[in-house]
Amino acid sequence: MTQPIPQPPSLPILGNLLDLRDPEAPLYALENLAETYGPIYKLSKGKANIIAVSSTAMVEELMDETRFVKAPPLALGKEKEKPGEGNTGNSSGRPAGLFTATNEDPDWAQAHRILVPAFGPLAIEGMFNQMKDIATQLLLKWARRGPDARIVVTDDFTRLTLDTIGLCTMDFRFNSFYSDNMHPFIEAMVGFLTENSNRTKRLPIVTSLMKRKAKQLKSNQDFMFHTGTELVTERRADPCASNKSDLLSSIVNGKDQKTSLGMRDELIVANIITFLIAGHETTSGLLSFAFLQLLKNPIAYQAAQNEVDAVLGRDTISLSHLSKLLYLNGVLRETIRLTPPVPAIQKELAPGCSGSKATLGNGRYQIEPDDKIAILIGVMKREASVYGEDAKEFKPERMMDGNFEKLPSAAGKPFGNGARGLMALLLQNFDFQLHDPAYKLRIKQTLTIKPKDLIMRAHLRHGMGAMELEQFLRGTGSAVTKLPVGSSPLVNSQESSSENQKIILILYGSNTGTCAEFARRLAVIAAEHDFEAQVKELDAVVTTQLPKGMPVVIIISSYEGNPPDNAARFVGWISILGQDSLSGIEYAVFGCGHHDWPTTYQRIPTLIDSTLDSCSAKRLAPRGATGSGKGNMSGDYEDWLTGLLWPALGSSTSNKSAPPTSELGIEMSNMAGVSNFRVDVQEGKVLDTGLLTDPSEPPKRHLEIQLPEDTTYECGDYLAVLPLNSEEHVGNIMSRFALRDDAIVIIKGQEIGMLPLDTPLSVKDLLASHLELFEVASKRIIQACAHFSSDPNLRAHLEYITSTPAIFESQVLTPHLTVISLLNQHPSINLLFPVFISSLSPLRLRYYSISSSPLANPGTCTITYSIHTIMAPNSQEQYHGVCGSYLSSLTPGMSIRCSIRPSSKALFRLPHNHSETPLLMFCAGTGLAPFRGFIQQRAILHSANPHRALAPIGSGS
Repeated sequence: MTQPIPQPPSLPILGNLLDLRDPEAPLYALENLAETYGPIYKLSKGKANIIAVSSTAMVEELMDETRFVKAPPLALGKEKEKPGEGNTGNSSGRPAGLFTATNEDPDWAQAHRILVPAFGPLAIEGMFNQMKDIATQLLLKWARRGPDARIVVTDDFTRLTLDTIGLCTMDFRFNSFYSDNMHPFIEAMVGFLTENSNRTKRLPIVTSLMKRKAKQLKSNQDFMFHTGTELVTERRADPCASNKSDLLSSIVNGKDQKTSLGMRDELIVANIITFLIAGHETTSGLLSFAFLQLLKNPIAYQAAQNEVDAVLGRDTISLSHLSKLLYLNGVLRETIRLTPPVPAIQKELAPGCSGSKATLGNGRYQIEPDDKIAILIGVMKREASVYGEDAKEFKPERMMDGNFEKLPSAAGKPFGNGARGLMALLLQNFDFQLHDPAYKLRIKQTLTIKPKDLIMRAHLRHGMGAMELEQFLRGTGSAVTKLPVGSSPLVNSQESSSENQKIILILYGSNTGTCAEFARRLAVIAAEHDFEAQVKELDAVVTTQLPKGMPVVIIISSYEGNPPDNAARFVGWISILGQDSLSGIEYAVFGCGHHDWPTTYQRIPTLIDSTLDSCSAKRLAPRGATGSGKGNMSGDYEDWLTGLLWPALGSSTSNKSAPPTSELGIEMSNMAGVSNFRVDVQEGKVLDTGLLTDPSEPPKRHLEIQLPEDTTYECGDYLAVLPLNSEEHVGNIMSRFALRDDAIVIIKGQEIGMLPLDTPLSVKDLLASHLELFEVASKRIIQACAHFSSDPNLRAHLEYITSTPAIFESQVLTPHLTVISLLNQHPSINLLFPVFISSLSPLRLRYYSISSSPLANPGTCTITYSIHTIMAPNSQEQYHGVCGSYLSSLTPGMSIRCSIRPSSKALFRLPHNHSETPLLMFCAGTGLAPFRGFIQQRAILHSANPHRALAPIGSGS
């Protein structure tokens, strides 16, 4: 007996149309519903039903063509116009192409018999040199624009694939790389596919009223067919056409072996359009996703590049190389698995199929003749029962060494050599970086999916310039470049200082700005020790390598045991270096972390320190460490500098008699100031607030937030919140320094971290939302206060505090003495405002475990938090935690600056295989927060599909 297919509640007339709404892509809505309702669910849209399937076992059933046949996508399929419904898809009466016609369409049968032989291995191999020609245009464009140019990845890969298909299959050059604008065919295609995608989210009657969009859709379709017609006309008129053996010739001249007839011109054009759209869209999406996956997984990136160097060396690529690029093959297969460019395939019952054959799930679910079946390929290929609990992680190894061949037949098919060859060329000659290391995947969906707003930068390898790359690619110059593979050192001595100049290289990895701020402070202090500082993000030296002849200081944090976004490639790079590969490098490491995560505290700083040592680099000083939980990060850092680093570099502490100056070049200004210049957060909105505890208990509070646009999360993730310092405290500081409310500052010097240079900044906003006002005062700023004090007794006392560790502990660290508290207690300290703000760290993001499930509402989340208090020194005044106080002051409708920070997938996620994995949860206090989200998710899953087991049998659900 069959059982009902799970379905979200539907509305009259609209059905489940509103369930398909998603601010970014309908695909997300479909995939979210699959997570809620299980591997099969039903949606109603008007009179039609859509059955969404994401189980590998059921997809295996759908591959049985005696029971189920393909139903082409509306964007390219042939569909008749129905009265009152408006045009949908290809309703112009034109024929459909090979990939988009139904199997019953006689046009499909004829095209299939004529065209399939043209895709044999020998035909594809004959295109290799043409593929390389177009790839050369791409490489030279990137090389000539330089390493700082912003590469819009999907745009250039779209140019590449369109031009490649045009040249290889039709001997036609679109010449996309010779124009800043996309070829008109691309513009027409994007408009055509976008409108067809939008129509799936509307009722037919709504579409029928949108006459302007219908007119534009027809115009775009007409232009594409006009382009195809021109290609056919030119080929027929070409006197050398008989000598060409490309795909276009096969289409124009081919004969059906069954009927001895050729294809009519309009069917030829339809197939040309299909090849141009489907071929270049899927390949450009695949390449874009593959580079994103490599750049987000630095160990995989390094392994892929190492394989390319081992196989190609400095030889130009040839067809014989491709079969040896096994890891790249795994990269592309794993990319297709996680982000298939075609995210869904449509099926329907075969004509005449009925009874037990017209079911899925081994007879459990009845399928009706009018049902449209959508296979959610991305969900299917992340199925834990097939790929394991790490199914959502990028691991090319799972597609290598025979593993791919062991997968179920529905799990995927191999692909051609073009993408692999291009990736090899790119990795051979360039190093790549994300323009924004913190980039989070967003989807652009038409017929296919691509990463939205993905931008990277390309840095030429091997010491080449653009002219040398061109000579290498054309084969007109020596294959040996300035730094050929095999002899290129892992260290770079070109930046070494002259005999009389000392340089120190400061590298940092930072998500929240603390390590970037420490790098800035060290760069300024270095001048006092006769060093010239160079400051870079850690990932920047992966392309230029580590230098000899100068000390290298690394300042880095850990996040759940993972490196910051701008240090991930560096960590991946050093992890595969050989034992003596860094001989001659001198380094020191300082690490930041948080003691609340003891299992991963200082993991990345420790890993870098030990790895560099194992690669024969020389450790200059013991690794320094600090934790934000202690509240004395600046003090720990200064102690490490003065007690360990500078002595190791042969430099004493700076001259205490020298007057302290601002470590930032700061000018006061009367120009209009800017605010809200933090780019690591976006604006959300408070929806609801509440107190969870009895008034007699320490307060625990609840906050519901409308997330920033295009933001997604999973159970177990964190909400990163940028708090605001209270108006009272900001006003107190501005009053202490006699500053007006409209005071403006301009920061000069080297841009490091969050604060922009040469930009008028509102002092009030700077204090409220960009600086930590309540850090423990460091020894350096207390010495500055002593210098600026007009009271000789106070001056002596402050100098005594900083020179006596036990007194500093009891009078500064234990009472949590802040700079502003010290200034308020002693009016005789005439500290300069630039010196004051130079002593402050950037305002840190605070992380809160999300206490909700995205299945309840993917655009909102909740957090559960408490408010910490400490006593102010030498008074009975209480200081409340900055972020807790800020959150408790929010009311519905107010804005909040926040972002999602994913949790480590290996550490804190619900198991994918619900029915086989017991779930135990332990917590204390507000540690309950993530478990509330886990329980909410389980409750929603059970409510949506009561038949699905959420725990092993006998353990409850």
